[in-house]
Amino acid sequence: MTIMSTPAVDTALVQLIDTYCGTWNEVDPLRRQSMLSSVWAPGATYTDPTLHVVGAEELLAHIASVIARRPGANVVRTSVVDTHHGLARFAWRIVRADGSMLPEGVDFAEISAEGKIRRIMGFFGALAPI
Repeated sequence: MTIMSTPAVDTALVQLIDTYCGTWNEVDPLRRQSMLSSVWAPGATYTDPTLHVVGAEELLAHIASVIARRPGANVVRTSVVDTHHGLARFAWRIVRADGSMLPEGVDFAEISAEGKIRRIMGFFGALAPI
């Protein structure tokens, strides 16, 4: 019988993902831009069920619109960062200013050789059972 060991936590990758999540909470546009540029590869893409954007400027514009629609809300990572072969996945949810929560989502990230996010693919809500 082979016992599988738990993979080591990649603290740099966890920090990368946490900084990315933090950009969705940062209300200061200049600080938000600085945070995103520290983790976002040139030409990286973000795709969720509602849109597809290319590059930091398009993503920053989208994040600004989300912050404006949900003042005081925060994106909170709700799972470990699971990773293999330059890919990562993590769960998150939005906690509104009044403490109510939206359904959990899952993001899949492709990480560049330089250690930055090359692509995010996001999904909203839990998978429906068959």
